[in-house]
Amino acid sequence: MAAQRNYGYYRGAIFLAMFVGYTLYYFNRKTFSFVMPSVMEEIKMDKDDLGLITSSQSLAYAISKFISGVLSDQLSARWLFSIGLFFVGGINVVFSWSSTVAAFSVLWFLNGLGQGLGWPPCGRVLRKWFEPSQFGTWWAILSCSMNLAGSVGPIVASVLAQSCSWRTILSVSGITCMLVSFICLLVIKNEPKDVGLPNIEVATKKSKGGPSTESSLSEFLLSPYLWLLSVSYLVVFGVKTACSDWGQLFLIQDKGQSTIMGSSYISALEVGGLLGSIAAGYFSDKAVAKQGMKIYGNPRHFILLIMMMGMYVSMFLFRVTVTSDTSKMWILTLGAVFGFSSYGPISLFGVIANESAPSNYCGTSHAIVSLMANIGGFLSGLPFSTIAKHHGWETAFWVAEVTIGLCTVGYFLLRNIQTKMGALPKKED
Repeated sequence: MAAQRNYGYYRGAIFLAMFVGYTLYYFNRKTFSFVMPSVMEEIKMDKDDLGLITSSQSLAYAISKFISGVLSDQLSARWLFSIGLFFVGGINVVFSWSSTVAAFSVLWFLNGLGQGLGWPPCGRVLRKWFEPSQFGTWWAILSCSMNLAGSVGPIVASVLAQSCSWRTILSVSGITCMLVSFICLLVIKNEPKDVGLPNIEVATKKSKGGPSTESSLSEFLLSPYLWLLSVSYLVVFGVKTACSDWGQLFLIQDKGQSTIMGSSYISALEVGGLLGSIAAGYFSDKAVAKQGMKIYGNPRHFILLIMMMGMYVSMFLFRVTVTSDTSKMWILTLGAVFGFSSYGPISLFGVIANESAPSNYCGTSHAIVSLMANIGGFLSGLPFSTIAKHHGWETAFWVAEVTIGLCTVGYFLLRNIQTKMGALPKKED
């Protein structure tokens, strides 16, 4: 009982530190967007300048997140997380002293490099501290820190902008980040054995009589399941990004809806996404608790496939049934259903990639599938808009719809392949 109380205490403290820390990570990732109107009042910038600044961060973030995922398998997760948080805060402070587009772009590129150090260490710490039957739920709840920062951040920034300058807002948020980074360094522990408790994975192996789960890098990289997850994540994330980025224009330009309706659709999508992420983690954890982890197939696959099917159906209905006379409630419902069905798989792909990898490559596994997701996000930009430019939004969304449908069918057919990446453990005599 005493050991369980200790686990509960450390889990609670560590999770709270990561939740607050990652909320600040995300808030300080979006601070420029939050104060953009105020910045433009003081410094003359056009759309190309704004695009250069935000794109520099996105590029750096994709690179850094991949590198961080690999490093999290080799270095201390709490140090990576805390250093990144301190660095991001410091960049925000320096940003508040700057006044040129060139300086903004360089600093926001550096912000993106720091941002990549945030999530991979979180995934590794969660895997070390929570049983497989709890992992998905806590992963999903932790990811809600982004929704919290993304929804509350603009309101906080706009309220503060009435009495403070944008420079003060960035300075205060940056300094807060830097201070909290020290708290995170003190509170977060990489694994239970750091505080004298048995590691979760070791305890599980002993109770089941299983051997080590480590594999060589080549065995891990040659796992077909790693690449099934990667390609599926690329498609799901790409289709979700296309709908969230271009769905508003599709409604306005092709479906005859108002600008307010377009923005309301995106809001409904995000609300549905928040609920879908938590639901996917909770119900897939229930499946893991009931069935246990398997070498072939994964208990989370049923929830994953149901949600991918939901993406296809909601996209089909959105494309076919929405007109200028369609009920607003129906449009918002389709947006919420699509958000629910797309954010759920996005959460689950990260969980499955982490838990299915050998213990010595769980961070690398998440880094690879996340990189593929970022490629999907890139494809949802210019290539997708090019299809729309030459063939119309209807055709572009039909292509996305067919793509997610084929991906769902393919994943269904391959759902029972070996899901344990790397070499299978040898049976003990």
